Amino acid sequence: MSKSSQAPTAAPAPACPRSAGRPKAGEVEARTQDLIDAAAALFLANGYTRTSLEAIARAARVAVRTIYVKFGGKAGLLNAVLMSRRDQFFRMRDMDKDMRPLREVVGDFAHQFFDLLSKEQLIAMQRVVIAEAPGNPELADTFYGAGPRLTREMLDRFFSRPDVRAQLHEDLPFAQLPAILTTTIAGDSIQRFVFPAAQPGPAEAHRLLDERLALFFRSVLR
Repeated sequence: MSKSSQAPTAAPAPACPRSAGRPKAGEVEARTQDLIDAAAALFLANGYTRTSLEAIARAARVAVRTIYVKFGGKAGLLNAVLMSRRDQFFRMRDMDKDMRPLREVVGDFAHQFFDLLSKEQLIAMQRVVIAEAPGNPELADTFYGAGPRLTREMLDRFFSRPDVRAQLHEDLPFAQLPAILTTTIAGDSIQRFVFPAAQPGPAEAHRLLDERLALFFRSVLR
């Protein structure tokens, strides 16, 4: 008898194992942001000093070594937390290169900066820094370097521009202008920290800010 002419069905080829390879850039960025967010939550909940890298690593499901590789340690991670929040809420980066009229540039900066200062998470982080900075110089240096220093250096570059300087009174203490302006914008920070529930709503808060800005302009402009 002849063999059946029907060819046997070929078995399906085994699937090639998917190579893990390197994670995509978007995945790496997302994992890094998850780590930053986990650190921020623990810093706010427990304070900076009492938050260990081991606790952050557990919360973010990474190895402690990963934190050292990416950020150099806890201070570097705090710096990343602060810069992340600054980037999220504060858009002005090149105020010193903005060639619009001075009042318009300063006004935009002031309202953006005030909104940043009013964020609950930023207020909570400032409370942590104020409470722990006297006994933790690393915390104080990191906080100042990631926030106030960057802002004041940008303002100093802006007020040092010849076209801007020409609009200001000649006898001003120019080195003090960044601090004077940021204090003007912040308003009564003690009230904001101590009585947060008693603060005015956004519209009223910005109206009061415009009043403070008007006083600043009258004081510094020719």
